[in-house]
Amino acid sequence: MERGPTGYQVPVSFVGERCFAFTPNPLPPNPPVEWTPSLSRMAERASVALGKLAGVTGLLPEPQMFLYSYVRKEAVLSSQIEGTQSSLSELLLFENDAAPGVPLDDVQEVSNYVLAMEHGLRRLRDGFPLSLRLVKEVHGVMLAKGRGSEKQPGEFRTSQNWIGGSRPGNALFVPPPPDQVVECMGALEKFFHEDTVPALTRAGLAHVQFETIHPFLDGNGRTGRLLITLLLCHDGVLAQPLLYLSLFLKQHRSVYYDLLQRVRTRGDWEPWLDFFFHGVEETATQAAETAGRLLQLFQTDRAKLHTLGRKAGSAIRLHDVMQKHPVLTVARLTANFGFTAPTANAAMRVLTELGIVREMTGYRRNRVFSYAEYLRALNEGTESPA
Repeated sequence: MERGPTGYQVPVSFVGERCFAFTPNPLPPNPPVEWTPSLSRMAERASVALGKLAGVTGLLPEPQMFLYSYVRKEAVLSSQIEGTQSSLSELLLFENDAAPGVPLDDVQEVSNYVLAMEHGLRRLRDGFPLSLRLVKEVHGVMLAKGRGSEKQPGEFRTSQNWIGGSRPGNALFVPPPPDQVVECMGALEKFFHEDTVPALTRAGLAHVQFETIHPFLDGNGRTGRLLITLLLCHDGVLAQPLLYLSLFLKQHRSVYYDLLQRVRTRGDWEPWLDFFFHGVEETATQAAETAGRLLQLFQTDRAKLHTLGRKAGSAIRLHDVMQKHPVLTVARLTANFGFTAPTANAAMRVLTELGIVREMTGYRRNRVFSYAEYLRALNEGTESPA
């Protein structure tokens, strides 16, 4: 179907240079999405994969153990799309007050993303509506410290921005003028709650609209990706926020940006939704497989500990903690988890001798320990920042 642009051009002036910004029409698309048999099948497959993910995580003794690590993995991947060089291991070292091997701004940026995500999810759990206020709150947390903290955190922009190029006149894309941002975002907020559109489809459409409006001076990409998770959790499609698309988008970055632009210029919603549903299916399947592998790992390692007899008690307690926090120091164990220093050291020695835990620094003091196989599974896809 030939639709043409999904918005209209607005003349803007930037430092004396006239060019055109793009203001999107409100959602849902008009004319509506054409649900071909192929697109409908892809949407169904994505929904089935989400159901399987919910089923696997429902078997876990404590889903929170995955949330801690998955939230951090998504933070690393989403920030890598924006150009940071921080890895998951470095973020976990940073959270243990251990010196990271990358610029502090990089790991601070990723840490901010974790805090923003946790803030948004906590607000939804407490009954706060999915709203522009919540989006602004999340953005404010994300840019509170480090890079971007001078770019109006938590406030919609009051100046023109652009994507690509050195100025709007040679940019790849120029979002709406600042005086239209509030109106565009108000229409998007209404669409968040358009329950005639299935939640998964609504998340895919809303993500494109948010990226097109680009309502903040900085942090739009990370906020727009987080919005997908917030919307699916708000609508009950995800009981636990274990679906994160950043690895898929990182691996297919040029296709992703091309499809966003095709929606704007040609109204090609169907190829975008097909790509989005494919990403949901692939990501949910990978998450379910990882959850299953980790569950098997925990059970195998627990069986080793049960063979220890009297020495097993504190080692099992430590194993419980490291299922939720796969990188730890003895100091953090004693400060936060009720271990004495001698008990923590003895338990860590037992897990190290069994090959479950590995020391990461090579230091004699201030050592950092990781649940080696767990961390290796989580690190998949984050090792080579792009």
